[in-house]
Amino acid sequence: MNRLRASEGISLLENGDILELGQAADQVRRNLFPGNVVTFIVDRNINYTNICESECRFCAFYRKAGEAGAYLLSKEAILQKVEATKAAGGTQIMLQGGLNKELGLGYYTDLLHTIKQKFAITIHSFSPTEILYMAKQSGHSIARVLSELKAAGLDSLPGGGAEILVDEVRQRVSPKKISAEDWLAVMAAAHKIGLETTATMVIGMGETYAQRIEHMEKVRALQEQTGGFRAFIMWSYQPGNTELGGEKVSSWEYLRTLAVARLYLDNFRHVQGSWVTQGKEIGQLTLAFGADDLGSVMLEENVVKAAGTSHHMTADKMVGLIRAAGKIPAQRDTEYNIIKYFKEG
Repeated sequence: MNRLRASEGISLLENGDILELGQAADQVRRNLFPGNVVTFIVDRNINYTNICESECRFCAFYRKAGEAGAYLLSKEAILQKVEATKAAGGTQIMLQGGLNKELGLGYYTDLLHTIKQKFAITIHSFSPTEILYMAKQSGHSIARVLSELKAAGLDSLPGGGAEILVDEVRQRVSPKKISAEDWLAVMAAAHKIGLETTATMVIGMGETYAQRIEHMEKVRALQEQTGGFRAFIMWSYQPGNTELGGEKVSSWEYLRTLAVARLYLDNFRHVQGSWVTQGKEIGQLTLAFGADDLGSVMLEENVVKAAGTSHHMTADKMVGLIRAAGKIPAQRDTEYNIIKYFKEG
């Protein structure tokens, strides 16, 4: 299949028949994964602080320092959450938090080192927004910060903070946050030192179809250069309790964009469907629109929940969901290695 151009991607979003898009995206998935296996991971999001200087208009999670509900978890509380994750069969933790000026680079390296000393677990943590903030606070380069974090135990980076990688959108919804260029620069620097990452996208914040494709084009181009993205993960903006407000995009809009992403991002092996924002039923439908992975059972999640959206999942429910879609469920690790297949009988 010839590589889609930006104009073709926009046309598919505007005029493509949703069922034909789904079939085309599903064929790409089948070609990549002929065994019909769909994966998931067991992990925990540990939001170590909600104190944040970024004050994004689309975020219902953050608090200002000193405001009611503002918190910073103790190291002991974080270690207890890691221990509980291990006990529940989890293989990964994702440390993500606000931009809290009270925390220096030493806080993060000490935390990573302590976790690795005590637990055999993958640390897939800190978005580019957090990395750039650490660099600015410490006066070090992005490369040095990443190297110190890696040496302390960081294994890979999530793609949070991407939203839409178009500064016109970012200036409207999160004017204090990292620019599109900076997000891409952090990812490129991570890939250069062997820290693989994921790429994310959030739709439904008033962006145009052309801006969605511009986002896909930017991550596709970086992947062409580095090969460091493991997966593409897309979810929809949740407007509840936010300053930005607005309406949720429809499930059909989500599925249409997901299918186009699978077709456009021809150098990404894995595309994840989002049950967290879409619910279990639409999460299941993503498996017919190009997704080969349903992300995490997620033992803990706070950011989406703060916006008033809360869907619960267990490993048993996840296995049943995938099996009911006619696929073979499998638990994976962070690097997409299969840990366990769940075959019937």
